Amino acid sequence: MFEKILVANRGEIAVRVIRAAKELDIKTVAVYSEADANSMHVQMADEAICIGRGPSPESYLRIDRIISAAEIADVDAIHPGYGFLSENAHFAEICESCNIRFIGPSPAAMNAMEDKAVSRELAKKAGVACPPGSEGLVDTEQEALETAKKIGYPVLIKAVAGGGGRGMRVVHNDISLIKGYHTARAEAEKAFGNSGVYIEKFIENPRHIEYQILGDSKGKIIHLGERDCSIQRRNQKLIEETPSPFLEQRAFRDLRKKMSKAAVRLAETAGYTNAGTVEFVVDEKGNFYFLEMNKRIQVEHPVTEEVTGVDLVQQQILIAMGEPLRISQGDIKQIGHSVECRINAEDPFGDFRPSPGRIDMLFTPGGRGVRWDSHVYAGYTIPPYYDSMIGKLITYGKDRRDAMNKMSRALSEFMITGIKTTIPFQQAILQDPDFRRGVYTTHFISRLLSGGGRELIEVRS
Repeated sequence: MFEKILVANRGEIAVRVIRAAKELDIKTVAVYSEADANSMHVQMADEAICIGRGPSPESYLRIDRIISAAEIADVDAIHPGYGFLSENAHFAEICESCNIRFIGPSPAAMNAMEDKAVSRELAKKAGVACPPGSEGLVDTEQEALETAKKIGYPVLIKAVAGGGGRGMRVVHNDISLIKGYHTARAEAEKAFGNSGVYIEKFIENPRHIEYQILGDSKGKIIHLGERDCSIQRRNQKLIEETPSPFLEQRAFRDLRKKMSKAAVRLAETAGYTNAGTVEFVVDEKGNFYFLEMNKRIQVEHPVTEEVTGVDLVQQQILIAMGEPLRISQGDIKQIGHSVECRINAEDPFGDFRPSPGRIDMLFTPGGRGVRWDSHVYAGYTIPPYYDSMIGKLITYGKDRRDAMNKMSRALSEFMITGIKTTIPFQQAILQDPDFRRGVYTTHFISRLLSGGGRELIEVRS
């Protein structure tokens, strides 16, 4: 049993982990930057240690300072949350060497899934289809051109490390390929310290569907159903839901079982433990392809919790303690429907530029089936150094229509002054007829903005 864990993160996910630990009677230690001195996770933890200045490279990405804080506080384990060091195998290895349990997958599994070229090979070994693409890294401009010619345009240039849409470019001809190749490499080097890229066939008009998995140290792996994460802007997810309306179509009912089995098979092949997410793209005909595996808790995990009743963060902690999974695949039942809106401090009228600053007034929605996961409060100042997400609004209903109606109602109740947010934009999405019918792909937002989306935003604001 853990007596004390350190949360190596900030914001909403730090609050979420602290809450889960408290319910397990485990004490917590928060680490924070100077910019986060007044953040909610600092107030909620049993102890708090400052680890540096505001910018992430001087605080939340400093492995040495986080380990020092863990040793000073004498913790049993570290929970990395998501982002920052959550998928850093080297960090996990250092934790192990210091006799501190890392609440996540083993370094070996992380290394296996970190390199997207290696993970593609694992997927093939597990019998999971991947989009046609390069055999490993593409090291030269000429090789990139030859690969694109072989598989046919459009193609996707993709960073081998990291995620979040950085180091990715869709290209449609030789000229854009050359430019995109060098831009993607430079962006990947800056973001991840690794300029390596590979090329794969770009699946047009896809759905982005992912499967939540849990694996214990005894080799037992289960899935907890899918999430549809197709509503994205610049490869960043904005709205997620489960079940997927695409998989609810009669023509694709068998696809759900095939994808879930593929996700579990891949995790088994990688020897995966703890929480993870296997991401797929699905074309219009129902063909699905492995995209990547996220080796951490996902931002959108609450929708899975709402329909299954399983606390995923608590499960992460219990698995890291060596506890076997006490739930079997047959115990997992998806009941009802859940949807999540990521509320970002961004200006939808100003090309979604970040909007840091002081929150003057805040009223959050409530009522049955409404959940608000956040770290902000009235009087809180949003620092300029980090991700713009200030919270997640989650609704649950007996079916999709019920969950969507609750989300529309909740968004209309939300009041916040002092900063700009994405709420008007999300209200516009919720009113779109195609979205209401569940007919959308990853290109939905770009098409909305090129059509009448702006007018809808103006009406809803």
